[in-house]
Amino acid sequence: MTFRPKFITFDCHGTMILFDMAGAARDHYASQLSPEKMDVFIRDFTAYRLDEVLGAWKPYGEVVHNALERTCKRNGVAFDPAIAEDIYNRVPTWGPHPDVPAGLAKVAKEFPLVALTNSMNAQIPHNIAKLGAPIAHVFTAESAGAYKPQMQAFEYMFDELGCGPEDVLHVSSSFRYDLMTAHDLGIKNKVWVNRGHEPANPYYGYTEIADISGLAGVVGL
Repeated sequence: MTFRPKFITFDCHGTMILFDMAGAARDHYASQLSPEKMDVFIRDFTAYRLDEVLGAWKPYGEVVHNALERTCKRNGVAFDPAIAEDIYNRVPTWGPHPDVPAGLAKVAKEFPLVALTNSMNAQIPHNIAKLGAPIAHVFTAESAGAYKPQMQAFEYMFDELGCGPEDVLHVSSSFRYDLMTAHDLGIKNKVWVNRGHEPANPYYGYTEIADISGLAGVVGL
């Protein structure tokens, strides 16, 4: 029997939104670094952003600033705070992956869609508006007082929705930000959107789809 959740909950940036931090970094640093060193820079920038969200909540602009400063130091590149600000200001301009609007529209007819995002309250409406499908609830790290992968972000969402882990189907392209924590919290119904960010990790128990167009089939539509 197909699981019919009370809510389908989503990671936003990376899963629904084409989160182009790599492209932003290339725009600023590709002229200074070889292609190989640029790839290392981007990997480090990704890793430091994750590290920056594991502590006490701070504005996402500081997350980007600190992560970029640490990345520059590690790679022997001069750090310019104005570049960090530019990269941060690009976030609300990014729109969805091509598969997202139609894929969301199919499931939105039957289920309330929820975004659980490591975003700022002032930025995320611009991204949500570009999705082309109704999102019933949007919960941010700023409101939760914690970023994913911290459990507090998910617990805030459950409290606001008045539901528990057994009531949701959580959809993400990231194990490290979403699906590992979802597993630990007892969210049994999970979907991994294989965007190529991370390798498969079957231990965490999920249904794999190539993109959001495959979500309708997961919920029997």
